[in-house]
Amino acid sequence: MYKKNSKIIILLMLVIVFSSCTIKNIALKSVANAMTGEGSSTVFTGDNDPELVADALPFAIKMYETILNSVPNHRGLILQTGSLYIMYANAFLYVPASMLADEEHLKQEFLMKRSKNLYLRGRDILLKGLDNKYPGFLKNLKNKKYKLALKNMKKEDVPLLYWSAAGWLGAFAIDPFDMKFAITLPGASALMEIVNKLDNTFMKGAIHEFYISYYGALPEYMGGSKKKALFHFNKAIKFSDNKSTTPYISYASTVLISSQNLKEFKRVLKTVVGFNLESAPENMLANTLNLRKAKWLLNNIDDFFVETDVE
Repeated sequence: MYKKNSKIIILLMLVIVFSSCTIKNIALKSVANAMTGEGSSTVFTGDNDPELVADALPFAIKMYETILNSVPNHRGLILQTGSLYIMYANAFLYVPASMLADEEHLKQEFLMKRSKNLYLRGRDILLKGLDNKYPGFLKNLKNKKYKLALKNMKKEDVPLLYWSAAGWLGAFAIDPFDMKFAITLPGASALMEIVNKLDNTFMKGAIHEFYISYYGALPEYMGGSKKKALFHFNKAIKFSDNKSTTPYISYASTVLISSQNLKEFKRVLKTVVGFNLESAPENMLANTLNLRKAKWLLNNIDDFFVETDVE
């Protein structure tokens, strides 16, 4: 009788333990679903106070990452955590660092190193998410078997692919003379190519915004092309319904500076300065930051152009 009761008690304890684990897992998934559902990202992208977002994002990212550790295969959390790392690295580390004065080179170096670290941290979270879905993906990517790595990708994978490549190439932009890192770039390019193939309207033309900087910043011997950058500039404006000022900033700061086209540089940036922020509330954060960057570029023309007397 005692043994029988003991077995029943043990069984009951096991049921309680496994039930509590299941309940906890269900609860975490429910929280994850709520945090990554439709409209969750506009809490950040639609804000008109960049400093508020900059202060809030580190806590938000670590909260997402903490929950992700408990539900590691939740695709929404993988995307949100990885992409937020990359957005933070770009908007609040890399861009501010690029606008620092020469005498602040130590601070600039510190911010750039942080930016590169977080770009790659976000990238690796996203790539791991793709490897979870397609076992062997990372191995094939590392071995430069790009067609094999990407052969099963679907339209639903575009967000992870896009942000992975964006983080990868963002890290390279910080130190383009790192040849050891540069030889990995074909992998990032392959990810963007499949994004362009699967859904070239993703995020209202984000792929084209990316290609403006990609083709505009790279030297020709590495695949750079002013003609291709202009093509994607026009595509980006079209797909965004002219509600994003990012194409203008990207085009001005790469193609127009490298070609020393001051007249067009001023015209393009004045378009950003004159943009009505209220006309695109969903892009409020990016457009507000772009407005600041445009004003900074116009106020520092002497740093980018040999002749500055063109009206």
